[in-house]
Amino acid sequence: MLEQTYNHYLDITAETCPMTYVRTRLALDRIATGETLAVRLSGAEPELNVPRNALQQGHQVLATDRGADGTLTILIRKG
Repeated sequence: MLEQTYNHYLDITAETCPMTYVRTRLALDRIATGETLAVRLSGAEPELNVPRNALQQGHQVLATDRGADGTLTILIRKG
């Protein structure tokens, strides 16, 4: 898991695109600017699209961590 702490956590490993984008965006919309959201996801398409869309929306991708189960956790700071 990520070494850094985070304010909120979202597990979208059971979701497929475009729902991975939708769920991440809704979660980011609900948190305050400057807070962090750890998003756990799986699959090549979400791994590419979720961080790219977060950056396009003005957020920062602070870190990524590949779990032993193959999932990826992305730490995003709301901009």
